[in-house]
Amino acid sequence: MYNEIIKLPFQKALSKLNINEEVDIILEFPKNPEHGDLSTNIAMQLAGKLKKQPRQIAQEILDTIEYDKELINKLDIAGAGFINIKFSNKFYSQALKNIYEIGNNFGKSDKGNGIKVNVEYVSVNPTGLLHLGHGRNACIGDTIANLYVWMGYVVTREYYFNNAGNQMNNLAKSIYARYRQQLDNPDFPFPENGYHGDYIKEIANDLINGNSDKLIEENEENLTIIRKFGEKWCFGKIKKTLERMSIHQDVYYNEDSLYSDGKIKDVIDEFKKKQIAYEKDGALWLALSKMGLEDDRVIVKSTGEPTYRLPDIAYHREKFLRGFDLLIDIFGSDHIATVPDVLAGVKALGFGPDKVKVYIHQFVTLTENGEQIKMSKRTGKSYTLDDLLDEVGPDVVRFFLLMRGISTHLEFDLGLAREQSDKNPVFYLQYAHARLCSVFDNAESKGLKLNDDVDFQLLQHETEINLIKQLLTFPDFIELACNKGEPQVLADYLRELAAAFHVFYHDCRILGVGDKLSIARLALAKVTLIAMKNGLTILGISAPTRM
Repeated sequence: MYNEIIKLPFQKALSKLNINEEVDIILEFPKNPEHGDLSTNIAMQLAGKLKKQPRQIAQEILDTIEYDKELINKLDIAGAGFINIKFSNKFYSQALKNIYEIGNNFGKSDKGNGIKVNVEYVSVNPTGLLHLGHGRNACIGDTIANLYVWMGYVVTREYYFNNAGNQMNNLAKSIYARYRQQLDNPDFPFPENGYHGDYIKEIANDLINGNSDKLIEENEENLTIIRKFGEKWCFGKIKKTLERMSIHQDVYYNEDSLYSDGKIKDVIDEFKKKQIAYEKDGALWLALSKMGLEDDRVIVKSTGEPTYRLPDIAYHREKFLRGFDLLIDIFGSDHIATVPDVLAGVKALGFGPDKVKVYIHQFVTLTENGEQIKMSKRTGKSYTLDDLLDEVGPDVVRFFLLMRGISTHLEFDLGLAREQSDKNPVFYLQYAHARLCSVFDNAESKGLKLNDDVDFQLLQHETEINLIKQLLTFPDFIELACNKGEPQVLADYLRELAAAFHVFYHDCRILGVGDKLSIARLALAKVTLIAMKNGLTILGISAPTRM
């Protein structure tokens, strides 16, 4: 609606002024609402090109522009040349009518136009249980995938893992040691680089109970059996934990297949062909210095073992070859140093690094009463993601892991997470949704139902207009959260929406004010309910009808 009411008149005015410069008419919300409902810096954008003062350009635009005065109350110039726009209440009633007609799809967009996007997240190797950092990665990645779906992209959710190599051998040896300790030799030595978590004892115990054949002898055949058992056990636990947070992957891609299918060899051959890979000290190096980076990097060690940069480059190449237009990676901050190297390798293979978006999230600290905690009072052990889910539930875990910018260190306040009041931001949003549902239950009990005959112009109260203003921006915040890769943007928006609704609910009676006004206010509540539910759905949070 902004495009039709605002951008089109501005474009026509520029055309009449013979200003044919390519410029995007950016509309922003002024920090001070007294300045208007929207503002544009179009005059500042044109000043350099036209060699005029911004205020002069702004005045020329205002002298020329033709607009619907029933929908726009005022256009004026502020500061260095901003043009402020003040809408009429009729504009807001018409805008609400448009949203109401959209219905349950409010917030969805076709801007993605069917572009194929691969979102890779979690990607934990099957050697243990998920911890809070993994949880943050999972929630961020899944929500970003949801945002892209809502923006009209075709999204594939992918989990990349490795079930080969030393870490899996260490898992097998760790399980074997605990197996022997529990079965026949309490003093059996534990491997120096083994996994010490109590879950290893659980795997060993399940192995004892599930195998009639005793795997006493430490040979390659038995260790292979144990490794496969441990991998299946760990993956089963990982998937169940993710399911508890309503996270499901479409594809599980095994790094080892890059080797078995010859993809790694293909990449090495391509690098050599392009003369950007060379041998030195028995190792194979990638000449990143030829690609604009400072240092060359080893991609195959002198032992013949590839470094992690090589399979990462091959994996991204493979995703492009699978037909994806855009690749999105969600990584922890420990990956930040390798990203430029991988992108340079991708570019060298002929694929645009601008088609790869990498989002780096910081780590999570669990706190209570301002103090960091590492051990669960319930179990006396280090907190796993499952422990946290048991304690406060998936909705709280998911929202708390999303409600801060991904580039900031996250302190997960366990005390606040346990709160079952509006102090807890999750309950605050869910309570708003439940209250909205109760409005319709009450209306139905009084025989009042929504229909197509709604007089939206009856909505003139300041809090009604403020709520409509808030609703109008819902699609913008979905798009902003998607473009920035920041689910927290949408979480913050929903809190503002809930606050605007609570003020409206307090100031404006919905029922018992005459059927026409009640119906209009019910329509406003309906759109608010849809926006709240859709927003919570994108964040992966449930929307209860009663609390």
